[in-house]
Amino acid sequence: MNVSLPREQLEWLEAEVAAGHFSSIDEALAVAVAGLRSIVDDNLAWAKPYVDEARAEVARGETIPGDDYLGWLRNRTESLRRD
Repeated sequence: MNVSLPREQLEWLEAEVAAGHFSSIDEALAVAVAGLRSIVDDNLAWAKPYVDEARAEVARGETIPGDDYLGWLRNRTESLRRD
């Protein structure tokens, strides 16, 4: 089978092989296709417990206004930059 890739993608793959991240371009492509398949085939069932937990927290009123959270996040980020 022949596969045609844009030049920049082929160059990136060649660099990855040269860096030792893959033993060949064929291996790199096989890993890429496996990763894509896992994304496409994922029904997100693993996320259901997290969504259920978030919904329960909202139902219990365990929320804060978005602006308050963004303010907290900004302050936290700034304090981490100073440290």
